[in-house]
Amino acid sequence: MSKPMLGLSLGAALGFIDGASAYAYPYPDVRAQIIAIVIGSTFKGLVTGVLAGYFAVKLRSLPLGISFGLIVGLVLSWLVALGNHYYVEIMLPGSLLGAIVGFATQRFGRPGTQVAR
Repeated sequence: MSKPMLGLSLGAALGFIDGASAYAYPYPDVRAQIIAIVIGSTFKGLVTGVLAGYFAVKLRSLPLGISFGLIVGLVLSWLVALGNHYYVEIMLPGSLLGAIVGFATQRFGRPGTQVAR
């Protein structure tokens, strides 16, 4: 599996788990919006994963890959958290997801193939 596809699939899976875990929070307004939260977290994981995968193809550095994934996850989570007061509950798992995907895309997956001209 290529690095961008690995990032896409892992990001989507972790994003889904991240969104579904919001149901465990004791806030009634969160439970009322659980479907939108799961869809949004899955999409956020997809974007983070694809970006981390392409970064892994272009630059092979484990520390930079983890940092890039963490920053992308943090920024996307911050954008989601802007409208409410759940900053820690959104940004912490989002940045952790980014770091995990950044690590996985650097460490695993095959680099993209070059097309001969």
